[in-house]
Amino acid sequence: MRDGIETAKRGLPTVALVTEEFWAQGDFVAGAAGMPDLPRQQLPHPVAGSGRQAMADLADRIADDLIGRLRGQPVGTAS
Repeated sequence: MRDGIETAKRGLPTVALVTEEFWAQGDFVAGAAGMPDLPRQQLPHPVAGSGRQAMADLADRIADDLIGRLRGQPVGTAS
């Protein structure tokens, strides 16, 4: 979250990647930083250690939405 907040503060398109285990903490951190609407993508927990193929599969599933959100499109409308 903090990296996403710092990136957004620099005026760059941002989507923070947050695992489900830390989603509520992300709400708190974003709110405390004055950025409660910072775009986030929820990931399964844990991602680290899940293996190269699992990480590649996850990236394939979310890549289009992430790119769309970075371009300012609503989730699910990227093409």
